[in-house]
Amino acid sequence: MSAFSAIGEEREIDRDEYTPGVEPQPTWCPGCGDFGVLKALKQALPEVGRTPEETLLCTGIGCSGKLNSYLDSYGFHTLHGRSLPVARAAKLANPGLEVIAAGGDGDGYGIGGNHFTHTARENHDMTYIVFNNEIFGLTKGQTSPTSPKGHKSKTQPHGSAKEPVKPLSLSLNAGASYVARTAAVNPNQAKEILIEAMEHDGFAHVDFLTQCPTWNKDARQYVPYIDVNDSDDYEFDVTDRVEAAEMMRTTEEALYKGEVLTGRFYVDEERPSYQQEKQAIGEMPDEPLAERYWDDDYEWERSYDHFLDKHA
Repeated sequence: MSAFSAIGEEREIDRDEYTPGVEPQPTWCPGCGDFGVLKALKQALPEVGRTPEETLLCTGIGCSGKLNSYLDSYGFHTLHGRSLPVARAAKLANPGLEVIAAGGDGDGYGIGGNHFTHTARENHDMTYIVFNNEIFGLTKGQTSPTSPKGHKSKTQPHGSAKEPVKPLSLSLNAGASYVARTAAVNPNQAKEILIEAMEHDGFAHVDFLTQCPTWNKDARQYVPYIDVNDSDDYEFDVTDRVEAAEMMRTTEEALYKGEVLTGRFYVDEERPSYQQEKQAIGEMPDEPLAERYWDDDYEWERSYDHFLDKHA
C-alpha cells in the first residue's frame, strides 16, 4: 500500500479532526489575532474536502510559527523566513498534498522576502498566509517591515524613518495569481478567503491582519473593516491587473489612516502553475515524484546521466 493512499479519499471531514488529541495549551497572548487564523483554517479545510492526512502546514519562526502545533496535520516548523522553499519542495514532490505556508510579516516580508517574491513569480500551487500585525511579536516588539512610518519601538526609539512594505502590491508585481487581505476580526470572510485560496491553482497570498495587543498597542484592532467586494464605494475588476493594482494602493494607504479595507484584490484563473509549466516542457513527470520512493520496480534516474550523454 502506498503511503499516499489517503490522498483523494472521499469522506466527510469534521473540523474537530484538526484539533490534536492532546491539545496543547496555546501560548498566544489573550486577544491575539493568531487565534482567528487557526479558527478560520480549521473551518476552511473541511470545506475544501481535505483531511489532516492530505494537509501539510509549513511555518516559519515567530508567534505564527506555533500554528502547526495547534493544527493536527502534517507540519514542518522551518527556519526564520524559510517556510516557502520547504513548502515548494513538498508540493513539487507530492502535488496531491494541500500545502499551506504560514509566517509573520517580519518572517515573510523581511527575512524571507526573497523567497516570497520568487515563489509568487513562479506561481507555485500553494497557499501562503502571512500574519500581519505590523510588529515583531515573539521577540518582543521590534519594528517590522509593515510597521508604519514614525512607529516607535525598541529598535526605532525615535520612530521609523522608513515607509512600510506594501505587501499586496509587492505580491501582485512579483506575479502571485491570487491576492487577498482579511482580518482576524472578520472570521466569516477569513474562512471564505482561505477556501478560495486553497482551491486556487497557483500561488495564493493571503495577507491576514492579526492584532497584537501585547507589543503593538498603538496599532488599530482592524475594526471597523470594509469588504471592498461588497461595498458600493469600491468598484473594480479583480481579474484586471491595472484595476487591482490601483485598489491595492488605495487599501495599503488607507490602513495607516485608520480605514481597514479587506477582500479579494486579484484573481487570475488562467495562468498555469509552476508545476503545470514544468510538465508542459517535460521537466516534471505527471506522477508524484514522492511515489517513486515506494515503488520497488522504479528504475532511478540520475540527472548527471543526461549531461554525460550530451558531452560523451
